[in-house]
Amino acid sequence: MTATAHLEKFSYDEDVVRKFALATVVWGVVGMLVGVVLAVELFFPAASLGLPFLTFGRLRPLHTNAVIFAFAGNAIFAAIYYSSQRLLKARMFSDLLSRVHFWGWQLIIVSAALTLPLGITQSKEYAELEWPIDIAIAVIWVVFAVNLFGTIARRRERHLYVAIWFYIATVVTVAILHIFNNLVVPVEFLKSYTIYAGVQDAFMQWWYGHNAVAFFLTTPFLGLMYYFLPKAAERPVFSYKLSILHFWTLVFLYIWAGPHHLHYTALPSWASTLGMIFSVMLWMPSWGGMINGLLTLRGAWNKVAEEPILKFFVVGVTFYGMSTFEGPMMSIKTVNALSHYTDWTIAHAHAGALGWNGFLTFGMLYWLLPRLFQTPLWSKKLSGAHFWVGTIGILLYVVSIYTAGITQGLMWRAFDETGRLAYPDFVETVLRLVPMYWVRALGGLLFLTGILMLGLNMLMTWKARPAAYTETVYEAPALAAEHGDSEAAAEPGASAWKRFVGIRWHRSWEGLPVTFTVLVAVAVIVASLFEIVPLFLIRSNVPTIAAVKPYTPLEVAGRDIYVSEGCYNCHSQMVRPLRAETERYGEYSKPGEFVYDHPFQWGSRRIGPDLHRVGGKYPHLWHVRHMQDPRSTTPQSIMPPYPWLLEDELDFAGIQPRVDVLAMLGVPYGDAVGHAEEMARKQAQTIADDVASQGGPTGLGQRKIVALIAYLQRLGIDIKGQQTADASAAPVVVTRN
Repeated sequence: MTATAHLEKFSYDEDVVRKFALATVVWGVVGMLVGVVLAVELFFPAASLGLPFLTFGRLRPLHTNAVIFAFAGNAIFAAIYYSSQRLLKARMFSDLLSRVHFWGWQLIIVSAALTLPLGITQSKEYAELEWPIDIAIAVIWVVFAVNLFGTIARRRERHLYVAIWFYIATVVTVAILHIFNNLVVPVEFLKSYTIYAGVQDAFMQWWYGHNAVAFFLTTPFLGLMYYFLPKAAERPVFSYKLSILHFWTLVFLYIWAGPHHLHYTALPSWASTLGMIFSVMLWMPSWGGMINGLLTLRGAWNKVAEEPILKFFVVGVTFYGMSTFEGPMMSIKTVNALSHYTDWTIAHAHAGALGWNGFLTFGMLYWLLPRLFQTPLWSKKLSGAHFWVGTIGILLYVVSIYTAGITQGLMWRAFDETGRLAYPDFVETVLRLVPMYWVRALGGLLFLTGILMLGLNMLMTWKARPAAYTETVYEAPALAAEHGDSEAAAEPGASAWKRFVGIRWHRSWEGLPVTFTVLVAVAVIVASLFEIVPLFLIRSNVPTIAAVKPYTPLEVAGRDIYVSEGCYNCHSQMVRPLRAETERYGEYSKPGEFVYDHPFQWGSRRIGPDLHRVGGKYPHLWHVRHMQDPRSTTPQSIMPPYPWLLEDELDFAGIQPRVDVLAMLGVPYGDAVGHAEEMARKQAQTIADDVASQGGPTGLGQRKIVALIAYLQRLGIDIKGQQTADASAAPVVVTRN
């Protein structure tokens, strides 16, 4: 490589980093506050105050989006904007794009905070936001990508450090996941239907959902770890070779693992088994990253004992190791049969999001604050107190919810000595968990208190800033054009084997960012296609059932109300072929039963019982009473009331466009195309008359409640008494204590 003849002067944009750091703390407070409210509602449902926008079903997606995309998202961008400029020896490509990215992302978060409590949702976990917001996310992500890759293109450092590899993988993969999981047909502004249905929609959702965790909550935070932990410890990364192995195995293996979320469901067994195999393999490279992080601190343990920043990093990386061992373990089918739909999954998710992402973020921010505000941290003691309060909080949270999850799983599958279910009433399990929910709320409150401590420390440090920030000017030579592998040229006699073992092949890739990015994209796309293509093209994966018919227009409207109220956050619609479930809920669910479901509603958690076979189980009046006051039908229920469903008028005129879009997506509607409103009004009146004849309130024919009842009464009844084409596809599995 030929040296440049002159040095170039440049400075770094720290203002955008300050903005993202502030947003991280602000949205962290919001996200954790909503989490505490939800934790309280689990044992004190009156905390919703009878308001639609405060119910658990509507607030839960707000909490997850605020923690993932607002708190963790802003932390990611603060880390990338700070570290990339220094690793590349270049100011960000465009100050304007940096500001567009920041303000655009905040507007997206505000849009989520407004729409989700109003019940405007696609109901797909971590992808609930409706189509206009999804488009905005794609646009802002492109702005971010252009800014990052533009900076890489004009860098003054040939070598791309390991953190940049993880940033590239994040940008590429999140774009692919977001676009293909959110392919929808709009019905109206803020309402759409996904182009996928049933089994295929469930697969696409968890291909996205698991890899949103992988490439939004893992790869960028690993990049953060590889930059900020060595900086704080003032020591080099333990192993460059291990970082290469860690990176490429994660990028290739992670993308296969999503179907393990769907064990024992209507998804073909081969798909979930494949997900399990790759999930188990993920344990090794994940622990490679943990080992690389912790061993970077070798020789610096005395400093760890003194510095709260390093304590945060140690706990964060430890939680990463714990989560990445537990995840593969939970993907094993026998373990998943116990853990799925229980609070065990919730504990696992929070150990990752709060333990791994949260503590790494806190460590990074405490290291950044003096550098961003050019003044010493206001209180090192307060940061130390934050560490202990946050650590106690997360431990109380996860221990109580792990206990709750295992308790749930064991009680659901327990049989007595006569061979009957030991706890046939679902509410028996709920009551056993209430004390654990109290501890959970306390743990969440402590974690929130820790973030408030961080906010106070940040505020006081900012107030002590100088009147004007000093902008440091750096000098470095421009990057000269390079031909071939410079390291190989330095040792022309080196054998091919020596070059391979010495990782020189990878060093050459790190100087070719376009090639590096293409290789990442190929790894992700090829792995995805190996699962997606067979599921979508081989018809035998989703056998049809002649008895299954499309939802009526009124049932479509009721389904949309079910989605809007967030019922999927507490109830599943998937009876697994496990003896305990078929005894409790009825015949196991078949793939062909969901061919008209846009989107699927299988759920991922059971705070209430499964609903797939609830159709015809109760009279219409029971559903009216249950929604008006759940404790009138189940005295010990923790479900909030939904009295507004008996008061709000149903938009009959809006039903026809919904039916038309579903017909466009392949749902075989006949007379309903063109007559949906008329058919819906007729069925609504019939249900209202039945409610009145059963001694219930009159005049419900125009209310939302009748549409919801129509939908609930339809669930699972199509195949009753029918011999289905796939009746032997999933034999009942006997589970024992």
